Parts: sequence; structure tokens; C-alpha cells
Amino acid sequence: MAIDRKQVEEIVRAVGGKENIEAATHCVTRLRFALVDESKVDAAALDQNDLVKGQFSSQGQFQVVIGPGIVDKVYDEMIQITGGDRSSKDDVKAAAGKKQNPIQRAIKTLSDIFIPILPAIITAGLLLGINNILTGPGIFFDKQSLVDVYPAWKDLASIINTIASTAFTFLPALIGWAAVKRFGGSPLLGIVLGLILVHPDLLSAYGYADAVNDGTVPTWNLFGWHIEKIGYQGQVLPVLVSAYLLAKLEIFLNKRVHDSVKLLVVAPVTLLITGFLAFTIIGPVTFAIANAITSGLIYIYESYAALGGLIYGGLYALLVITGMHHTFLAVDVQLIGSQGGTFLWPMLALSNIAQGSAALAMMLVLREQKMRGLAATSSVSAFLGVTEPAIFGVNIRYRYPFIFGMVGSAIGGVLLTMNNVQATSIGVGGVPGFLSIFPNKWGVFFIGMAIVLIVPFLLTVIFGRAKMRKQDRETDNGSVTADHATTSTSASKDNRTSASQKTASSDASAVTPNAQASINILEVMAPLTGKAVSLERVPDPAFAEKQMGEGIAIVPSGNKVVAPFDAQVAHVIKSKHAVILEHASGVQILIHVGINTVSMKGEGFNMHVQAGEHVRAGQTLLEFDRQAIEAAGHPLITPIIVPDGQDMVDRVEVTTGDVTSNRNGVLKVHLKG
Repeated sequence: MAIDRKQVEEIVRAVGGKENIEAATHCVTRLRFALVDESKVDAAALDQNDLVKGQFSSQGQFQVVIGPGIVDKVYDEMIQITGGDRSSKDDVKAAAGKKQNPIQRAIKTLSDIFIPILPAIITAGLLLGINNILTGPGIFFDKQSLVDVYPAWKDLASIINTIASTAFTFLPALIGWAAVKRFGGSPLLGIVLGLILVHPDLLSAYGYADAVNDGTVPTWNLFGWHIEKIGYQGQVLPVLVSAYLLAKLEIFLNKRVHDSVKLLVVAPVTLLITGFLAFTIIGPVTFAIANAITSGLIYIYESYAALGGLIYGGLYALLVITGMHHTFLAVDVQLIGSQGGTFLWPMLALSNIAQGSAALAMMLVLREQKMRGLAATSSVSAFLGVTEPAIFGVNIRYRYPFIFGMVGSAIGGVLLTMNNVQATSIGVGGVPGFLSIFPNKWGVFFIGMAIVLIVPFLLTVIFGRAKMRKQDRETDNGSVTADHATTSTSASKDNRTSASQKTASSDASAVTPNAQASINILEVMAPLTGKAVSLERVPDPAFAEKQMGEGIAIVPSGNKVVAPFDAQVAHVIKSKHAVILEHASGVQILIHVGINTVSMKGEGFNMHVQAGEHVRAGQTLLEFDRQAIEAAGHPLITPIIVPDGQDMVDRVEVTTGDVTSNRNGVLKVHLKG
């Protein structure tokens, strides 16, 4: 496809000109800019450009959706026009990061460190919940636990507890691995650093308070300098600061030590210096700071419990929107490590349920079938601890369900804090969250759960239906509001509409599927085994808002992508995470494994085909490493898209549900004529 140079020039002008482009790159679907000043972007001009299918800003990057197959050509043309240098994804990411203020950068850093280790912490939390059920008195029997009544279960509970507590016992090793990797050092040295800080020869941090009271704290005597010989189990700040120092010291030495002696110098010197400073300066100072922060939180919690619950419980959903909620993972971990429990995490669990309840209520309010489906599926996700689909896909869009979710969560937060409800660990932040709560507080937690299920649901239904009735009356009187307007067509962009207009248009065609006659239908089989869901579930605006075209997404249960029909491989993405296939009819589809997986630069992906190759239905196209993708913090959900602008395509039907690769049809592409 030939690219109109004038349209590319218009894109450059619309983003503020070449002087406003600090760095630019592209992935399989979009141009990614780090701009000097995003306020100079002319959004209207981009909307009018036939090459542009969408635009949005995320994490300091301004992204212009072009679509698969031509985005690389647009990028090449843009580089020629601007005379700029080609940039990698990391270059743009680094440049975009500079635009963030120090608080945003700190939040992102903590997020990058804690998200990769979150699966291990959550797993430990769930297993500790099972242990709580077995060993908690008063759950099944009066003042006795299950293992007290049935001693044969005691050793099983002990094994479960050992497995579960390992992640918390060696938490500094997990944090050390993730932190050193984030700061640019060797992850293996980060693991060793973490293990050094919890060496069994050291006094456990859990026994430090008793040792102080008894006057038995062991010390090292370094030529008259007495240093407490303590470990840092359950501590966050000591290993974070030490990991930063280790990474920077390793980088410094790697640049200056000759290759022939690096193995003998870099790692030993780095660990020796960092370990010494960790025990002598970093550890004692950060340990004191962490204890002061913890004491401050405990004081607020004990002195102003209701106010704390009202604020944190009510505003937690706002923290999710800003991304600041990741910072509280460190606070939760610190509280668990130093106090044996956290009062923040139970409120998080109720906040997630509240947003899910509000989203579920929108099923009884909305009339558009697709949005009702999104409300149902995203609410289930929120009930299981993942709120982003419900918050961004439904609640924020209509505002009032988001507000009512916060109202219910605030009431629940007050109840929990006034009754001293705490969690022994971090688990699944939704309905299964009760497993992490101290068993003697389950009753109060269940009452709080009932509040966040009922209050947001009822308020959303009552207000939402009243609002819809008002809109109906205004419509009857000839005054149609923007929220209730039907789809309008656009003379530009080949009748492409905005995301909301597309939704309404799709719903209209779904009601009358035979309104446009289709002679041929291409049935696209599932290229992956898993669960097929609507595109709205994809945590990326370009896919969720269908800026590139209609399609479906699959949450994979396996690790293999196969050809959904006999095809020619039209394009293989260099980073191996996506492929474009072309059917004999000329229809192209894009299969894009994961979200933002382009940043992995091919790591964890094994492509079995190449551009120009003919493949048969069911033939393996690529394989991917699920653990590597999850460890990198990327969602596995895989969009399958029929890109816009294909003249032979009339309309696309989607089918959701459980699918097996090459067994179930997920798309029906109706061809014109």
C-alpha cells in the first residue's frame, strides 16, 4: 500500500512539528511519541487524517494508532520528513519518563518492582488463608481449631504454612531480584543481596523487639564500632535502597574493569561493599525510618480509625486510576512484616468488590447489548480482584457508578477500621479476600462485603434508571442529550466513527443482521485455546475502543498460536509477538499476543513462520513463554483484529466463550458482494 506523504506531513504537524518530537518509534499498530509539549497536539487534525484510526496519551507517551501493515511505512516516511533518528521502544520510554514529575517516577518505579513479584505474594496469601482455616479457633468449633479437634490434620497445616510463609520469609530476595533488575543491574546479585539480609546467622527481625527488651541483641565489634547483627525479614526499605546502590555500583565497575578480570572483580566487590553498607548504615537508618512510618500509620489508625477508613476506603479507587495504588503494596508488606497484619488491605478488597457491584448494576441500566456484556464480564473480574476493566471500561465512562462504588467502599472502610479488621497477608483483592483476613474478624468482613455489594448496586440502579427515564422524556420532547444520542455518520475516514459511535453502530447491525446482504462468510477459528472475550476487556485503548477495527480477544490457557485458516503470512513483527495473516479472499487479520509485549524485544517468543510463507489451518505460528510475559508485568490477553480499511469486508460478528484452538469459530467476516 502506497503512503501519501502529505498525510504523514499532516501527522507531524498535528503532533506539534518535528521540533516537538523528542523521540519516536512504532510497534505493530501505532506510532509512539515522546513529545516536548503534548499541549501542542492538534487532536482535531489527527481525527481528520485518513491514516489515523485513534490517538491517546499513556505513561508519558503520545500514541497515534495507524494500524498493522502500514505503520512501519508511515514511520519510515516520517523519519525522512523530520530528518530525525530512529528510536527504540526503550529510547521513547526513557524520554517519556523524563516528562513525569518525581512523584510519578517514584510511583512507576515501585510499580515496576512490586508487580513482577505480586503473583508470588498473592499465592502465599491464598495458602496462608487455607492455613488460617485449618488453625483458626472458633471457625468450625467453639474456641477450638480444626487441627485441635482433628490432630491428624496438624502436620498438613504445618506443611502448608511452611510453603505459604516462604515468600514472606525471603521477601528481601524477591524484592532484591526485582529492584536490581529495575535499576539496571544483575538480577542474580539482587537475589544474593536479599538472601544476605535474611541470613540464618542473623537475629530475625521478628524477634528484634523481644531481644531489645531482654538486652540480648547480638552485635559485631568492628574495632570498637558495635553494629547490631540483625536480619531484615519482612522489611522493604533496607533492601530497596541497598538494591539501588548495588545496581549503580555494578554498572560503574562494569564500565571500568577490564573484561579479562570482570568475573573476579565486579560481583565480589559489588556485593562486599553493598553488603557492608547495608549492615552498617543503610539497614539501621532505613529500619528506623520504616519503623517510624509504621508507627505513624498505627497511631493514625488507632486514634482516628473511622476517619482513616472513610478516606482510604472511599478514595482507593481513585488511587487505581492514578496508579498510586501500587505504592501501598510496599506499605502493606511493611505492616505485615513488622506488625503481623495490615489494616489497609481489607479495605482494598472491599473497594474492588464495590466497583464490581456498581459495574454489575449497569447491566440493569444500559440498553446497548455490548455495554451490558462488558458490565457483566468486567464486574466478575472486579469481584476476583482486577478492577481496571470495570473502572475504565464502565464506571468512569458513566461517572455515577464509579462515585457510588466509592460511597459503598467508604462505608465499608469505616466498619472495618472501627472493628480492627486486619489481614495476615496480601491475597486476591476481591470476594476470595476473606481467606487473608484473621478468622476471628470474618463476621465483620462479611458484613462489610454485604455493604459494598448492596449499596453501590442499589444506588447505581436507582440513579441510572432515573437518568434514563429523564433522557427518554427529553427525547420525546425533541431534545436528545449527548449521552443518549444515536450513531451519526462521518463523511471522512471512510465512514469510520468514534469509539462510542462504533459501539452503537455495531449494536444496530446486530439487531438486523440481514440488513446488508453478505454472499460469502469467512469463519475465523480460534488461534489459541482459552476464553474468548469482547475487545472492551483489553487494557489498551487502541484495541478496547476498536480504533484499528473489529475483532475479539482471547485470554489464553495455553502457550501456542495456530493458523485460524489456510493463509499466507503477510507480515511477521520483528519482536515476534504478533503476526498478520492474509486469506485467499484478501482479508487480513492481526494476532497480537499480550499487551505491550513489544517491549520484550522477542524474549519469550518463538516464531515458527516467516513473511510470505503459506500455512494451513491449525499449523503452529508461534509459541510464547507465559511465565516470562507475566514476570515482565504484561497482560496475556491476545486481540485478534480484522483491521479497518479492507474494502472487501462488510461486517464482522464475534462469538465469546471458552474456545479450543482450531475447534471453535470466534469471528465471522462477512464479505461484500
